[in-house]
Amino acid sequence: MRVKKLLHTRMRVSDMNQTIKFYTDVLGLEVLERKTSPRGSHLAFLKVPNSEELIELCSFPPSGPVKVQEDLVHLAFEVDNLDETIRTMNAKQIKITDGPTRSSSGSRFIFIDAPDGYEIELIERPPGTALV
Repeated sequence: MRVKKLLHTRMRVSDMNQTIKFYTDVLGLEVLERKTSPRGSHLAFLKVPNSEELIELCSFPPSGPVKVQEDLVHLAFEVDNLDETIRTMNAKQIKITDGPTRSSSGSRFIFIDAPDGYEIELIERPPGTALV
């Protein structure tokens, strides 16, 4: 058996509306669908520009607030221009928690926090660079 492709990544969140607002207003993702699962979880599927994989947000209020462990997981998104991204984050009063940093490949990146403490990495890669 071999998998065909990655379809989505699920992240549990405490406040669905606040989290959707962050991902749409700050990062420009699009909500494709919102629904309630048979178990009663509130779900939202977000589309990332130029990607087939989705981010699935899941909120289940009876289980209490989400507690994200530090440095356990993060999402990384490519940006065209890190300097412009930094200006945008500052204008939207989004705190940059680390960086800007330059990697050995020449990529530059910063980190910000999404609601619940999920870490987001925003990366500007030089042309022809496959990874950070």
